[in-house]
Amino acid sequence: MLRATLRITGAAAQAAVPSISPEAGRELPRTETDIRSEGDDAIITITATDTSAMRAAINSYLECIRIIEDIDNLTRVRS
Repeated sequence: MLRATLRITGAAAQAAVPSISPEAGRELPRTETDIRSEGDDAIITITATDTSAMRAAINSYLECIRIIEDIDNLTRVRS
């Protein structure tokens, strides 16, 4: 089994757990994902059976994080 841990810090971390939790609950083939808060950070732990499944899962979560950061940047500019 392969394991990767993504740590999200800053403003995006607070929005990440409630935003990404539904995605983590979705069944992705050959992967398991856990997301939790740890202090001010959000921690995403991905376990996969092979490198292809790991790559797909990491890409999916990184895209979600990028979207959260983009929304945060847009809302700060307009505030």
